[in-house]
Amino acid sequence: MANERQEEQKQQSEQLVHRLVKAIDEEPNKFNNYYDLGSLLTRLNDYVQAEELFQKALGIFEQRGDERAINFLQYGLGNLYYTVGKIDEAIKLYNKINDDKLKADAYLMLAQSYMKKKQYKQAVVYGLTAYDLSADDPEINQALGDSMLALGEFSKAKQYYDQILLHHPGRADTQFNRGLVAMALDEPFEKYFDQAQQLDLDYYQKSKQKIVDIQRALQKINKSQSK
Repeated sequence: MANERQEEQKQQSEQLVHRLVKAIDEEPNKFNNYYDLGSLLTRLNDYVQAEELFQKALGIFEQRGDERAINFLQYGLGNLYYTVGKIDEAIKLYNKINDDKLKADAYLMLAQSYMKKKQYKQAVVYGLTAYDLSADDPEINQALGDSMLALGEFSKAKQYYDQILLHHPGRADTQFNRGLVAMALDEPFEKYFDQAQQLDLDYYQKSKQKIVDIQRALQKINKSQSK
């Protein structure tokens, strides 16, 4: 059954690739088709073709001086580099984005890029800038919560996680990290871990070590304070 579903998804993806290639042939001046195809190829892990397409499209639209097209294609290429772990290359591209419709997304990706580099203070700077543009975006709040958690700013992390859970209680990652924050703040935490486990057992199992890490860190703090 799973194999049938995978085969069906593969066929759908191939059909979509074919449609987008055809759309580019029919309307070579429409940048959205290049962006959509490049993004799809990235999701399908066809990174070489995706990069070639984005680079080719950028060459076309840079010659025309089409700033909006350039912004979208740079953003798409940045996402590709982020996906394959070329974080510094991604950061360079995200920093070039000045299109109003993409700014919040670009700042979010900058925050996530610096999180990948474990530069959490820098991540907070870009996360807050994204937050100013789109305060209700759960991904922005998650990036800020996760960065604050990494920095030990537990009360601030709590605020961002709570804002997400008001409207998106079905996020296992938020529920789990909210539980870690509750542990650190000496608040009831079991319900958050229970929710995370029910929502996504695989995620919970992979993340369980973080509970042990927080417990050890708290024990060290308590020992140092009792001396």
